[in-house]
Amino acid sequence: MDATPTLLEKIGLIAADLAADSAENDRTGRIAPRVFSELAKTGLLGLTVSKAHGGAGAGMRETADVLRVLGKADPSVALILAMHFIQHLIIARTENWPRHLAQKLVRDATGGVGLINALRVEPEQGSPARGGLPATVARRTAEGWRLTGRKIYSTGAPVLRWYLVWARTDEPDVRLGIFLVPAGLPGTRIVETWDHLGLRASGSHDVIFDDVLFPLDHEIDVRKSEQWLKPDVIPLIIHPVLTAAVYDGVAQAARDWLLQFLKTRAPSSLGAPLATLPRAQDIAGGIDAKLAVNARLIRTFVRDFDDGITVTPNEAAIVKLMVTNNAVSVVEDALSLSSNHGLSRTNPLERHYRDVLCGRVHTPQDDSTRITAGRAALGI
Repeated sequence: MDATPTLLEKIGLIAADLAADSAENDRTGRIAPRVFSELAKTGLLGLTVSKAHGGAGAGMRETADVLRVLGKADPSVALILAMHFIQHLIIARTENWPRHLAQKLVRDATGGVGLINALRVEPEQGSPARGGLPATVARRTAEGWRLTGRKIYSTGAPVLRWYLVWARTDEPDVRLGIFLVPAGLPGTRIVETWDHLGLRASGSHDVIFDDVLFPLDHEIDVRKSEQWLKPDVIPLIIHPVLTAAVYDGVAQAARDWLLQFLKTRAPSSLGAPLATLPRAQDIAGGIDAKLAVNARLIRTFVRDFDDGITVTPNEAAIVKLMVTNNAVSVVEDALSLSSNHGLSRTNPLERHYRDVLCGRVHTPQDDSTRITAGRAALGI
């Protein structure tokens, strides 16, 4: 019998170390590069790279499982990896990527040195999902593209090797889209602006590009603005559900802490553990019900996607809406039973609460999802 541990089993072992360090990382707000070096040794960076290119060839199903385990241990680490996994799933499943660049990125990922993320959000524009042209400009020169602009909320910025930058050209007939920019080029600066309520160790800082030169053949998918009116569906399907899996992991961590607290906390006025109280049993049961719904929603959706059954961006958005709000509700329910203990920084529950609230800000936001669903229901 083959006793070689599976990738998920390897991740489970590493997750214990991640969980042990997560409180300190949260306190300092610093990414620990050592964490990603250790994860890279497992082959994890190649999780969603095809087997033909040396990766694990995971689809959404296995990726969601990995992110739930990592989200339970340290959601800051999990979110950085989620962004990386998502980009490689997109590379594997779309035809927009130039072949030479796709090959370069999968080699880096399988070699454990190539974390990538998309840099889209800007101070003036806000979320690109809400519309508007980016202020970041790529200027075509004889030497190559020269990029100038500022991106905010750039998750994982200090440990990324590649940036996928959303920018517009300076051409008379303006185009906009995605450019592949190597990290650390002259003129690139990371400004450590990330001082957030939750996911404090995600390194989601500002990245400034000041006339940064990069090759002309690093243009990924750049079109006239009207050609973006019909967006690519693959990213809109993959991104919401896999980010939701991270926050489901946070809720799982809160649930586990609460159950242990209820079993061991025995106030002298009660003379028995809190777990013996019907109210505690009722809330604990409600928590498990919400997590069971989350598991079923994620599992069914990712299975259908991997099996080639048609799913839509609207379905993905609704899954994200329900999973993240259930996750927030789980942690709030845990806080309702733990009183001051749950809000103390000596316990992890207050950190889980801060982290899980971040699930609501990822695109698509709840109001967009509900409005889209409402318009569809009303035939508008």
